[in-house]
Formats: sequence, structure tokens, C-alpha cells
Amino acid sequence: MSERAIPLHRDAPRLLLLAAIGLLMLMPYIWMVAASMKPLDEIFRASLSLLPKRFHGIENYGKVFSSIPVGRYLWNGLVVCGGILFFQLLFAVPAGYALAKLRFPGRDLVFGAVMLGLLVPPHVPALPLYVAFSQMGLLNTYTALIAPFTISVFAVFLFRQFFRSLPDDLIHAARLDGMGEMTIVWRVVLPNTWPAATAFSIFSVVAHWNDLFWPLIVVSDTSHATPALGVLFFRSAEAGDDFGALMAAAVIMTAPLVIAFLLAQRRFVEGIATTGLKG
Repeated sequence: MSERAIPLHRDAPRLLLLAAIGLLMLMPYIWMVAASMKPLDEIFRASLSLLPKRFHGIENYGKVFSSIPVGRYLWNGLVVCGGILFFQLLFAVPAGYALAKLRFPGRDLVFGAVMLGLLVPPHVPALPLYVAFSQMGLLNTYTALIAPFTISVFAVFLFRQFFRSLPDDLIHAARLDGMGEMTIVWRVVLPNTWPAATAFSIFSVVAHWNDLFWPLIVVSDTSHATPALGVLFFRSAEAGDDFGALMAAAVIMTAPLVIAFLLAQRRFVEGIATTGLKG
């Protein structure tokens, strides 16, 4: 037996277990894709079969594209998630750097407030925010969808923990070169935080792409509907109990997330597994 075969043989049970868990996690998505290609009568059969006996994908996906503005919903999701992520990084990176590397009175108190902010569910400020946006005439706008999430306490906490592991010598060298603190943040610190930034970006985009609670409150028409809200509008106006078409709509709306994760999975794993520069 070769030297390479021994570690592989020892790792086989662990790899098989991880593969089985991964397949279990993927089963709902696999079933959704399979159901999107079936006629309605096959979806509710007692026998579980992923492959359709009568391929009905053209009809299901055709009904989605002909009934709702798919491109508009996807564009709204891109604008909202991109806008939220831009402002979250804009505020969280300097805040995390200040809490990790700068010494100022009340720093621990501010960090404690950040930790308390993690305990506040997003449903708590929903009513006062809705009243405020209504009085300002900002309902059914991108501003109402983006503004409440521009500051993420989770992002501040994540970047603060990541920045704490960065070598202080790196910061001191930049200061000796005459850089200001904000220049250090964007030109020295940020390039070394891409794994953490990528990991947080995936968390943020997935959360707000799939969010139905807040868009359902502030959006009442299709012009600013996000992908999740678009699926709800599709069921209310067109699909009804046509679950094949509903599954097709869900596949279309979630496909960008799957593609984005597959492209960024290596950075995502690095951001979760590491906490700073490697020595």
C-alpha cells in the first residue's frame, strides 16, 4: 500500500460522513429542483422519485417567465443586497479596526454595546422604522429596503475579532510611513481581510436576498419587490396551488445565491477557519 493510500484510507469514514451530511442538507434543494420539472400530479404521489415520468419543466419555467418580471425581481435583489453590503462594509471595517487596534476612553463600553446589539432581533425596531419611513414618504423605495440594515453589529464584531489577530508591527510600519488611520484601514488592513469580508458578504447577501419580513412591510408593488417577495406575489396572482411553477420560481430566485457561493466557497472557508494573517 502506497504512502498516499494510507491517509486516504484513514480519512475515508470521515469523508463519507461529511458527504452524507452534505447530501442531507442538500436534499430540500434537490427536491425543489426535481419538483420544478414535474407536473402537479407527480409532486404529490406517495412514491418518492426525483426523476419526473413526464417532463414538465418547460411548462413550469415558461409560466414563471411569462407571468412575472423575473429580471426585475433579480435586479431589485442585486441592488438591495449590494447596497446593504456596501454600507455595512463601509461602516463595519473602520469600526472594527478602531475597536481592535486603537485605544480610546470608553472602548470597552462601546464594544459592550455592540455585543448587546447582537441580542436585539430585527423585528423589534420594525414598527418605529415603518412609521418613520411612512411619514417621510419613503415606502416602496430602495431607501426603505436598504437603510435599516446599513450598520451591522455582527459585521463590527466579526471584523474586530479578525483585526485583533493582525500583527501590530504592520500597523506601526504604516504609521511610520506617514499614513493616517483611515488610509491604513483601506490600504493596509482591508487587503488582508478579504477572507473575512468574503465570509461576511455571503452571510449578508444570503440573509437579505431571502428576507421576506421587511420587504413585505415596506413594499406593496412589484416595481421594488425583492426575489423572495416576488415569489409570494407570483403565488398570490398567478400560481395559486401550482406547486410545480412555484418550485420553478424558487429555483430561479435562489440560483444566483448558489452560483455566488460556489464561486466564493474557498474564500468563505478561509474566512471562517482563520482569524488573521498566517505567520
